[in-house]
Amino acid sequence: MQKAEKMQELRVFAAEIRLEALKTIGSLGFGHVGGSMSVVEALAVLYGAVMKVDPKNPRWEDRDWCVMSKGHAGPAMYATLGLKGFYPIEQAYTLNQPHTNFPSHTDRTKTPGVDLTTGSLGQGMSTAIGAALGNKMDDKNNHVFVFVGDGECDEGQVWEGAEFAVQYKLDNLVCFVDYNQYQLDGAVDSIMGHGKGLGAKFDAFGWHVIEVEDGNDVEQIYDAVMAAYKVKGMPTCIVLNTIKGKGATFAEPSHSHSSQPTKEQWDEAIAAAEAELARVKAL
Repeated sequence: MQKAEKMQELRVFAAEIRLEALKTIGSLGFGHVGGSMSVVEALAVLYGAVMKVDPKNPRWEDRDWCVMSKGHAGPAMYATLGLKGFYPIEQAYTLNQPHTNFPSHTDRTKTPGVDLTTGSLGQGMSTAIGAALGNKMDDKNNHVFVFVGDGECDEGQVWEGAEFAVQYKLDNLVCFVDYNQYQLDGAVDSIMGHGKGLGAKFDAFGWHVIEVEDGNDVEQIYDAVMAAYKVKGMPTCIVLNTIKGKGATFAEPSHSHSSQPTKEQWDEAIAAAEAELARVKAL
């Protein structure tokens, strides 16, 4: 398949993920839309073009791993895995309801395809690094991908992990920073700014850093991952400059972290996502 065709396929996949993530959160009526929407394109690239996974064998030993350390993006992960065939996508519509297998934060004991349980910010970074080290010790030819939020990078645990990953030369580890510039209480820079930037911080710790100008563009993300694969002897940090709430009509304009829109607003958002999917498919 030519690259242009593959990128178009990924754009369609991303539009499908965004729509299903909105339906998943909409089934509950409220939830963390903002941070789910900003990582959609990165998930589309990983599960649509990059990662080795087997929906029929979620614990396949030679698979690539994906860890959603920024746990509020769980609905986007659930939508991705459902569309990939790990389970019927409609099952995710029980999000956060009694006896569900789809809790707010991803849980490896409940949801097929979830590699590690996350929730407490910084936790996923540590466990992803542990997985990368274990896989390297076992001579596995695979990668571990971990998503952290820019607000999550306030946590010291992220930086302890960053130091550890360099010390042990974990070149099988790729960390995506979802730099959407907003966290729970507002703009990152007004709460706990990152000085010269998160890319500069990871670089100072010894990581190879790739800045993606448009972190909601599948081709730029794909090219960044391909470049990361060529790096030897150190982990890679890919900084995604994203838009919080991307594509959600009630969340994107306000960069909302958590949303509780009216039914009319949900209907409008889902209709807009359906229209966008149709538009992308027609390209």
